[in-house]
Order: sequence, then C-alpha cells, then structure tokens
Amino acid sequence: MRIGVVTFPGSLDDRDAQRAVRLAGADAVALWHGEHDLHGVDALILPGGFSYGDYLRCGAIASLSPIMAEIIAAANRGVPVLGICNGFQMLAEAHLLPGGLIRNNHGSFVCRDQKLRVENTSTAWTNGFAPAAEITIPLKNGEGGFIADADTIARLEGENLVAFRYLELNPNGSLNDIAGITNARGNVVGLMPHPEHAVEEGFGPDTAAAMRSGTDGLTFFTSAIAAFATSV
Repeated sequence: MRIGVVTFPGSLDDRDAQRAVRLAGADAVALWHGEHDLHGVDALILPGGFSYGDYLRCGAIASLSPIMAEIIAAANRGVPVLGICNGFQMLAEAHLLPGGLIRNNHGSFVCRDQKLRVENTSTAWTNGFAPAAEITIPLKNGEGGFIADADTIARLEGENLVAFRYLELNPNGSLNDIAGITNARGNVVGLMPHPEHAVEEGFGPDTAAAMRSGTDGLTFFTSAIAAFATSV
C-alpha cells in the first residue's frame, strides 16, 4: 500500500507521518502542495504544522493549494484521507468535514499527552481499535477548539460521526469534548491530536509499563492498511 503525505509551506510533522506509515508497513510517498499529481497513492495524510504561518485562518490558505483539488476529488471517490491537527483544519476549510477549529478557549498553546476515547471504529483509520477504546496520544495546538452549529453537532452525534472524544479534560474548549470526526462514508477522518507521535516504543507517551512506551497511534496507520487490504 502507498500512502501519500502532503507537505505544505509550514508543515512540521510531514516526516513524522511518513515514518509512521513506514513503521505500520506501508510505503510513504512524499507529495508537494503545489502539484496536481497524487502519484497513484492509495490513501492520503494531511499532516500537522502551521501551513502558511496560520495566516487568515488555520488551514484556510492550504485548503486552496493546487493539490487540494485532487484530494477533494479522491476523497469523494472513497480514497482514505486523514487530517492531523493542521490537516484537520484544512479538511474543515475544504468542506470535506463539517465544523471549524478556533482559538483554544484558554487562549494558550497546549502541548500534552491526551487521553481519548475512540467513538467510531468503522472508519478507514479506526477499524483496528476496539469499540470505546481509551488511547493516549500527544496533542499540540493553539487553535484546536472544535465548533459547529447546533444542527451539525446533533447530526454528528446522532449519526455516529464523532470519531474521538477527549477524556479527563477538554484541552481547548471543543464542543461536546469532540477531538475528531469522520464523514458519513468513513474514509475521511480529522482529529487535533497527533497519532504519528505515538508509533514506536521509546518515543511515545508514558504508560504504566514504561516511560515513553505508548504506541496507540500506530493503529491509525495499520487500520488504513487493513481497510485497503479488504478493498482490493
């Protein structure tokens, strides 16, 4: 399986996402935001960072990059797309996912290991998790508060489109403690925390077993591989 990772001006976590893809067992393909060529990849990742310096709104300028036209078309065909942090903001700005992300309600950048509950295990990026699994992956954002109008929130909750929910504390004021969502088809997922930073022992969050031994993020990428295997 070939998973493309798009680099935008200001991307910070593109190399981390590529590494996570390789550790999961797939081939990582570097893609450039200014191209219209997806190079035949089977899935796509929009990584974290500060694309275009977060000018205008986080992800707004990047959502208009040339490659986004191809990503939107691919997503509409059913190609799996994962947006991480700034990538989630891009998906919202491109209207591939509903709602938006605003400044953290406490007004400060937050960086911490964050506990989440997996609310939907039927997506291309979450099928490897057990229902209601509790996981811990790093979180780092300044504008991660998820918002949407009341009807959209009701639809997300009613149609099981909330993919992840913050546990123990809400780090940014997201409505209903929403940490990530999916589209109805289950191929497009966006979340603010960073699974690519919890894929190898010695480099992830602390666990009861050992410091920095958390690898909960790896399941995102192995899930995509499993979804691809069942589709061919």
